Amino acid sequence: DVQLVESGGDSVRTGGSLRLSCVASGFTYERYSMAWFRQAPGKRPELVAGINSAGTSTTYRDAVKGRFRISRDNDKSMLYLEMNNLKPEDTAMYYCARAETPNYFGPGQAWNDARGQGTQVTVS
Repeated sequence: DVQLVESGGDSVRTGGSLRLSCVASGFTYERYSMAWFRQAPGKRPELVAGINSAGTSTTYRDAVKGRFRISRDNDKSMLYLEMNNLKPEDTAMYYCARAETPNYFGPGQAWNDARGQGTQVTVS
């Protein structure tokens, strides 16, 4: 079973920084693209950033471009999200996710439904 455990969330001031981490298990990590999603109260989940299996290609939603950076360590089965210049609109529960199918990162990307407990980011 896909298991994902997120950590690193906190309450910070506007302009602050955080680094989120996600440890993955239950699958061959280095074969799958990974992503960070977030969901604010009363809103639908949104894709924040994605990264291919090798860590050589990334994508970001426009609202976080230039402020957030996604990375991964395949030796440790870890996914990271470095967040800088945080804004109140970044406040949300953040989750990591695995691609539905291995060795694909591109148009029509589907993400596995498995989620961890998430990690809360609050910016004020």
